[in-house]
Amino acid sequence: MAAIRLRHTVAMDLISRIQSGETRAIARALTLVENGDDAFTQALDAAFAAIPHPERIGITGPPGSGKSTLTSALVKALRDENKRVGVVAVDPSSPFSGGALLGDRLRMSEHALDDDVFVRSMASRGRFGGLAIGSEDACDVLALAKFDPVIVETVGVGQSEVDIARLADTTVVVLTPSAGDSVQALKAGIMEVAEVVVINKADREGAARLEEDIKEAMELRPMPPEGQPMWRPPIVRTVATENRGVTDLLAAIAQHRTFLAGNKLLAAVRQKRAESRLKDLAGAALVASLQAEGRAQGLFDGLRARVRSGELSPRAAVKELLAALSL
Repeated sequence: MAAIRLRHTVAMDLISRIQSGETRAIARALTLVENGDDAFTQALDAAFAAIPHPERIGITGPPGSGKSTLTSALVKALRDENKRVGVVAVDPSSPFSGGALLGDRLRMSEHALDDDVFVRSMASRGRFGGLAIGSEDACDVLALAKFDPVIVETVGVGQSEVDIARLADTTVVVLTPSAGDSVQALKAGIMEVAEVVVINKADREGAARLEEDIKEAMELRPMPPEGQPMWRPPIVRTVATENRGVTDLLAAIAQHRTFLAGNKLLAAVRQKRAESRLKDLAGAALVASLQAEGRAQGLFDGLRARVRSGELSPRAAVKELLAALSL
């Protein structure tokens, strides 16, 4: 019991140091949330009401579209406005260690000595949707440290990167005229979540054609609920390696935030994000509980074996599980 109290005290002290902007404390906290440390996540939950709500910008798109270079250029432009910028860069996982490959952090090395920029690479660990499991908690840690905005860049897995829409206030989809990538992205649900579309490497041949394709794809976006104003995503051309078009991108992001605030939609976006997070955590907690409890563990293992053998469908297995547990 004394050891538990000590861990809680240490975790609460870490929260205080984060709020003071201590770099080592922020780095330590991000490692703890990535590893799912119970003591620290409980301390973070206790501080939940005090966590600020900085602007969140999501950067997503196909691999090779230049997301990391564009993110670095965005950070530079935001620093020119004297903003403190936090970045959560979700990298592919190493097949050996399970850790991040750190590609994004290497591309953003120009900001390494800036105390008002914090870049953290997190491993996706094979999770679909382009995000790491601890991405939400990582954003909370950076918010506690008073970084605003917080940028989340996804791993670049293509069509499944729609989870970013639940995490960000403004989702920026980055495409490039390179053959193949844009076609796949335009067919995917990723275009339905775009609030701003960027054509990066716009100095390459095919940029004009890609812009026309994007405009056509935008016509297929679902209409907003009745009575809710419709946002028409702007298309911005950039050449991130030369910092061209970055100012226009910042203006487009600001325009979307003004749209949300002016139509009283920003609170709704955050409420929806909180509800999605609740569902994710509830589902994970239920599975963990089933695996830990004796009777439920045996039941769960039996159903899992039947699903693996092809005897039972996953949906039917869930129904049997809920019926057995009277849920």
